[in-house]
Amino acid sequence: MIAHIRGKLIYIEPEDGIAVVETGGIGYVILLSGRDMELLPGYGDEVKLYTYLQVREDGLQLYGFFTREDQKLFKMLIGVSGIGPKGALGILTALSADDLRFAVLADDAKTIAKSPGIGVKTAQKLILELKDKLKIEDVLEARMHPAAKENQVAASDLADAKNEAIEALTALGYSASDSLKAVRQVEMKDEMTVEDILKAALKNMSF
Repeated sequence: MIAHIRGKLIYIEPEDGIAVVETGGIGYVILLSGRDMELLPGYGDEVKLYTYLQVREDGLQLYGFFTREDQKLFKMLIGVSGIGPKGALGILTALSADDLRFAVLADDAKTIAKSPGIGVKTAQKLILELKDKLKIEDVLEARMHPAAKENQVAASDLADAKNEAIEALTALGYSASDSLKAVRQVEMKDEMTVEDILKAALKNMSF
């Protein structure tokens, strides 16, 4: 298995999502999502891509990602029945890693179905198969106030308050996905109540 490739960017075909990276005198053809294509440097510059090697009857194909997070999500996506590598790249082009997690945790099949080649039924299957593998704590933890992390009781209370704020936003008519995003953007403090979080989150609902 090829874990990653570091080398010079030699050539790209944006319309096909192809990048050629040369290392050790060998040029590797790597398929990327549209988001990662936009992050590529100029020709001749060094680039490092985490990779997934697909073994096919007619040959081998490398898929590349700028982050381990996207690499991991790609592997999860192609493990879902009905979603191949092309479909997985389409999802990672249409949705960021966080947006995908939000949509899965919020049962938001419509958002996932906006990805090219992904229908609502496939999106629902994706949610069903991945929901147990993703946790809301993983999505929200990055924005959690440092002091809350040091106190497990406080962290638990804060997590409960966040969940109640999300439920309140959805009750107000916002989508579950947008509600998750808005709460995640709130700068958390230990003493914040559900009302405090809700007020702060409402200010973020303009995205």
